[in-house]
Amino acid sequence: MEKNGKEDLIIIRIQKSRKENWKRICSEKQISLTSLIIHSVENRILNDERRKVMAFIEKQDNIFIKIETNINQIARIVNGQKFISEEALKNFLDKLSEIEKLKREQNMIFSKIYSMLAR
Repeated sequence: MEKNGKEDLIIIRIQKSRKENWKRICSEKQISLTSLIIHSVENRILNDERRKVMAFIEKQDNIFIKIETNINQIARIVNGQKFISEEALKNFLDKLSEIEKLKREQNMIFSKIYSMLAR
């Protein structure tokens, strides 16, 4: 059957209590019952999970923006004073290396997330 762009119709029989449970899950996740069934059967990420992932990515990006801002502030102070102690420089470089490592890990995680979202 083809109606309004839909390719086919599948009728399944389930207990009324199970249907109500599925509808409750859909309501909580703010997704359609069709989406729940299709994504579950095809082992794809659900739309609500996709929204959570995107929110996580935005939050991570904001955290790194704050860190980069702090780095720029430190650089501005050092440039104004024209001096930084060796210990402070070592500490700063250690933190910078740690941030670089975290950013690489984050990018690997994001690549995996994007591949999951594309399915």
